[in-house]
Amino acid sequence: MNKLQIDIGSTYFKTNANGEINQHFRDFEISIYDDLQNKCSELLANYKKDEVSICSSANGGLSTLIIGVTSLFSLKYATNIAFNSGINIIDTILYSKIEEATTPTDTIDVVIVVGGIDGVKAKFDEKLINYLKNVNYQNIVYVGNSENHDFLNKNLEDLIVLKNIIGDKLQVEEDELKEYLTNLYQADITGKEDIKKLYEITSNQIYSTPYIVNNALPKLKTLFDVADPFLVIDVGGATTDIHYSTDLVDNKNIMTSSGYDRLVFKKLGVFKSRESLVFGAKNNEFVYELLDYLDVNEHILDEHSDEATVVLMQLAIFLVLYQVSKSHHDYVTLKLEILNSIVLTGGISKVLSDEDINKIITFFYKKILNYTETPNVITDRNYEIWTLGIKEIDNAK
Repeated sequence: MNKLQIDIGSTYFKTNANGEINQHFRDFEISIYDDLQNKCSELLANYKKDEVSICSSANGGLSTLIIGVTSLFSLKYATNIAFNSGINIIDTILYSKIEEATTPTDTIDVVIVVGGIDGVKAKFDEKLINYLKNVNYQNIVYVGNSENHDFLNKNLEDLIVLKNIIGDKLQVEEDELKEYLTNLYQADITGKEDIKKLYEITSNQIYSTPYIVNNALPKLKTLFDVADPFLVIDVGGATTDIHYSTDLVDNKNIMTSSGYDRLVFKKLGVFKSRESLVFGAKNNEFVYELLDYLDVNEHILDEHSDEATVVLMQLAIFLVLYQVSKSHHDYVTLKLEILNSIVLTGGISKVLSDEDINKIITFFYKKILNYTETPNVITDRNYEIWTLGIKEIDNAK
């Protein structure tokens, strides 16, 4: 069947016309629709609306604030579900410390409030209500034990109450919250004027790119010689995402149904979030040694050149690996020592050479993990993982 797939990114848009993939740098002076028409009008003319499928990460995704009563379960479970739904997490707050918490300055798309396991007495009180009065948010959802329902429904206008995400055996119950967040994300994407206009060229639902990529992972072996457990690193203009086999996580209670999870690093993009990437690099204790290993000096971080872009992309790879390693106790720690394959995709696939990539992986494994052997590294040079994800969605219809 005649098919055209389009991925709208923060820096580039890509087209896949029956297997022929092309990439175009976006013109930010005009709308996405006009940019597509200017560069691909002849291509678009060859397809009917039902033959065009589109995904997008151009608007950067939704933001969420998560408030939970425990770090080990409520915050961790909600964070996991939010990431896998394509949502960017602005902050997580442990309820016992809410009076000390900083109020976000930006508008939050959705606040997620999580209680404890069913049967546990209500934990929330006026401290929550007082804190939320100072938060500018668009949506709020509660996914905890029923003992909190009456108080929250009485005091929080427009509260959405869904099934508790913590099961009776402390396993994650993701389906209702994931569906809610995914639908919210889709509504946000299609509500953007730039994206809404694209329905003039497609009659299919427009999906978020992270959601599409995650859907591609179970079929990734049809494209590349990968072996579980594997990690996909997607370095983009605004964010760097990783998608990973859940075999890399010790906490079996938090396993999701697909077998693959996602993390997003909103401050590690190479173009739109360049300043925060540089800031993160300058504050990492190993980066200056890494720069010396790459035979460049620290001034490269303040340059705007092709060489600087290469180095920043290398640093993005290093920093995401570091942040999920045992050396950095953040949201999740991955067992990188058992990793069989690393797949690299996104803008780096068109910029970094195999040597550029191997230098980073070798340095990380030797310096951070004290390993001499490294996983098999595969680069998605044709940038086609997202096309596999769209195909999976289309086949499921």
